[in-house]
Amino acid sequence: MISRIDLRGDALPEGPALRDLLPRADFDVQAALEKVRPICEAVHHRGDAALIDFAEKFDGVRLESVRVPARALTDALAALDPAVRAALEESIRRARLVHRAQRRTPHTTQVVPGGSVTEKWVPVERVGLYAPGGRSVYPSSVIMNVVPAQEAGVGSIALASPAQAPAFEDGPAGGLPHPTILAACALLGVDEVYAAGGATAVAMFAYGTESCAPANMVTGPGNIWVAAAKRYFTGKIGIDTEAGPTEIAILADDTADPAHVAADLISQAEHDPLAAAVLVTDSTELADAVEKELAPQVAATRHIEDRIRPALAGKQSAIVLVDGVEEGLRVVDAYGAEHLEIQTADATALADRVRNAGAIFVGPWAPVSLGDYAAGSNHVLPTGGCACHSSGLSVQSFLRGIHIVDYTEDALAEVAHHVVTLAEAEDLPAHGAAIKARFGWKVPESK
Repeated sequence: MISRIDLRGDALPEGPALRDLLPRADFDVQAALEKVRPICEAVHHRGDAALIDFAEKFDGVRLESVRVPARALTDALAALDPAVRAALEESIRRARLVHRAQRRTPHTTQVVPGGSVTEKWVPVERVGLYAPGGRSVYPSSVIMNVVPAQEAGVGSIALASPAQAPAFEDGPAGGLPHPTILAACALLGVDEVYAAGGATAVAMFAYGTESCAPANMVTGPGNIWVAAAKRYFTGKIGIDTEAGPTEIAILADDTADPAHVAADLISQAEHDPLAAAVLVTDSTELADAVEKELAPQVAATRHIEDRIRPALAGKQSAIVLVDGVEEGLRVVDAYGAEHLEIQTADATALADRVRNAGAIFVGPWAPVSLGDYAAGSNHVLPTGGCACHSSGLSVQSFLRGIHIVDYTEDALAEVAHHVVTLAEAEDLPAHGAAIKARFGWKVPESK
């Protein structure tokens, strides 16, 4: 059901050579880019009419309007299962606790007497948030997008999610997004919601249409078409990340419970047939036990043939055998997992040494599923090894730092000769002249 990669015996290579030995899904965003280009341009030129046509083509629904009526949001919340509502409210509460603590405040540095630099933080004016609605429905992604944007102080928040055909399980007629998505929006006070999916949603936010004003930034997870559309608009709008298939890596030793490890691998495999499930261990006994656990646990769940089996059997998933936990740490750092679980005897100490991961889950009682819903952390995280240079979605994602430079005449005079010297060294004499002009074209001597 899942392959093995044996890295024992020889010294592990460094850098890219080690990364190349590790499993990864094929995810060709560049190829998808050429397919989304005409879709994005159709939205650019035809606006709502293109969105309506694409919803019929891709989602099997003929929309009357792209904008979701306010009444649909309140009706969805009123009809929401009380247990689901309570769970969503608790998820929101915990997410607010964590993200509110991420707020930034202005800070002034006195560089010299009379010379200061202040950094102030300004939220993006308008954001378009995306909540997927393909194989599964993700009200949790509504929370993970909306809460940090709200806590950052974003003034205008819009959300898009695909229209659901009437045949969708528990889905509404009439081409609205799934009612649980709408209910989550209502709980969060987001009343600007659109029935648009995939690349069309990103294009709607990037260009704007008759119904939807353009946004400065688009965030949220999605499939390869969402990732390709984000790449297409990079430079025109801000994005969080080009999210690829979800992934879990588990670093475990012989103290780990194989039932827990198997369950956690399966939990990510059920997202998508391209989802990655990777176990890194120095224990062949654990590896054997996990393999034995996978079969009955997979058989007892849903989405077996369309997602879980293909994901576990795919080239992106494997059990990686290493000589020791230290080697395992090097492997997971090279892999840079979206979600990294550490189930070892010294899990806390190892977690502190990890450099590359979207989020780290420490010990047997912090599974990835907790982070997906109710840990308080954000589940919109970098994939495909991008954790080596990118972070998960946070309040910071929606803020821009602006430096305010305030110098008096004396403070400028003190450093003027250095500025002129550097300007001339770079062969930019007009830069130096801008300083000289303030002092009668004679550079003050250093005090």
